[in-house]
Amino acid sequence: MTASDPQPITGQTATATPDVREADRLCAHLKTVQQEIARIIFGQERVINQTLTAILAGGHGLLVGAPGLGKTLLVTTLGTVLGLDARRVQFTPDLMPSDITGSEILDEDAAGHRSFRFVPGPVFCQLLMADEINRASPRTQSALLQAMQERRVAIAGTDHALPYPFHVLATQNPLEQEGTYPLPEAQLDRFMLQIPLNFPDEAAERAMLLATTGAESTTAQPVMTPQDLLAAQFLVRTLPVGDKVVDAILKLVRSARPETTYDDTLRNQIAWGPGPRAAQALMLATRARALLDGRLSPNLDDVIALAHPVLAHRMSLTFAARADGVQLDAVITQLLKHLG
Repeated sequence: MTASDPQPITGQTATATPDVREADRLCAHLKTVQQEIARIIFGQERVINQTLTAILAGGHGLLVGAPGLGKTLLVTTLGTVLGLDARRVQFTPDLMPSDITGSEILDEDAAGHRSFRFVPGPVFCQLLMADEINRASPRTQSALLQAMQERRVAIAGTDHALPYPFHVLATQNPLEQEGTYPLPEAQLDRFMLQIPLNFPDEAAERAMLLATTGAESTTAQPVMTPQDLLAAQFLVRTLPVGDKVVDAILKLVRSARPETTYDDTLRNQIAWGPGPRAAQALMLATRARALLDGRLSPNLDDVIALAHPVLAHRMSLTFAARADGVQLDAVITQLLKHLG
């Protein structure tokens, strides 16, 4: 299993065809989910849709943005609306792996008999917010990212399975980098999407100002259950994908690698490109985005819309390109021009 694999659903196979009636039911639920989240989070429609896309596709998301843009509120609201057990861990330099995964403690009963008992950590939930993940040491980061990849933790030689579904939404502040431990590229690859957060426009910020400074506060209401989410994740995998979309995904990912790109200029600008997990993530994410939009099959617009969040953290520019002021977003945009 890769990090983008959703949890299996008993009695169903990925070779099934989509159930149109079930798809209509889930599409209606998902539309209500988007509306409910938008009541709480103002001016971040793209972020909401991409975060839901990552979860529907069975993956994890990395939210990158300045403080105060609603990252914590977004994760809390998602947990409520999707009916998931959500928890939050604030990452700090002194955070230990056992603070996340849990540990064994020595118990003694009334008769004096001693035994070890496993106390689960906060990772044993359905939606975990890893706040400022780059502030923890590489050892602690690796403990969480292993749990994301394998959906289990090993304590004292015993495996403990994580709940179904299990998703991590990590946050990262791109501004303040003192005392941080940037995630290595191999660990970044575990995140299906890297989702940038920008400041809201004036109308959204005005609505936010009026809604959050009054005597009454708005709270989100549950719309789905974990079982509904698992059903939607299975449905995503049954959606048909046309050859044109598959070819576009392959062309985009392979052209983003210096070894297989078709453009000599890009070959000199790209230091290393995305691996096969990027193509898998893009295939699943385009299906999830289509379902969010009420469609039963993805198209090229889905590929174009998700290219940046899928590729941005899986590529790097050469030193010469960065010295010339080349931006990674511009390189991805250039790659998209050749998909037509």
